[in-house]
Amino acid sequence: MKTLPDEVRDTPVIRDSWGELRRFTDARLALGRSGASLPTREVLAFDLAHAQARDAVHLPLDAAALIASLNADGWPVLQAHSRASERSAYLARPDWGRRLAAESAVLLAELADKFAREINVGIDIVIVIGDGLSSTAVQRHAASLLAELSPLLAAFALAPIVVATQARVALADEIGELFGARLTICIIGERPGLSAADSLGAYLTHAPKIGRNDGERNCISNIRPAGLPLRTAAIEIAELAHAILDKKLSGVALRFDPNDHSLTQSSAPAG
Repeated sequence: MKTLPDEVRDTPVIRDSWGELRRFTDARLALGRSGASLPTREVLAFDLAHAQARDAVHLPLDAAALIASLNADGWPVLQAHSRASERSAYLARPDWGRRLAAESAVLLAELADKFAREINVGIDIVIVIGDGLSSTAVQRHAASLLAELSPLLAAFALAPIVVATQARVALADEIGELFGARLTICIIGERPGLSAADSLGAYLTHAPKIGRNDGERNCISNIRPAGLPLRTAAIEIAELAHAILDKKLSGVALRFDPNDHSLTQSSAPAG
């Protein structure tokens, strides 16, 4: 009769020899094994991560708390809603999340016109905060990111922040068009993964209008304390905003130069 090796008999969990690699990534590798299965702790960790990802998608954004936090930091805030009336509709119909509900469109148009008359200058930037696919990310990090970003955008004429629920990235195009803004910055909850359920993305679009496509945007992603730090993300967003407004273009028409970290016009045609 065969007997188990001493290291198997004496140690219920057999560690993977690649275990040192786990220091460098959140990816699930070198999990070890217990018999022919994963160790219990790894199964439980996976179940927890899966539950956190589901919660990030399905839990509603506490818009009132977010708006109160932004107001406390001195931001004027407006609220909007997409054509998706509830979360199930939002998940089933992405196109509804890209357009404003009729009542939100009318209200924002009126407020945008009133705001333009009050400041009597053209609006450079409108910032849209959308719940996206992770309300967790928006609830935890959006206000702090805006606090870091605020002084970096002081040279620009900013519209009130718009907090939008059941929102996709392209919803900011319609909002930016209503305000006549030169640029939209859409800060939105990114699709959660099993190692990160609280990541924000920032999407910048020049001359926003209904019908813009993803190739006409620039994106900064994985914004969270354990990913791209909020301060670093704010600096990158501001640098990108300055470059876009200077070059009057965004998306694939911009080329990143790794030698001096600058953005220049691409030699390749966009589209």
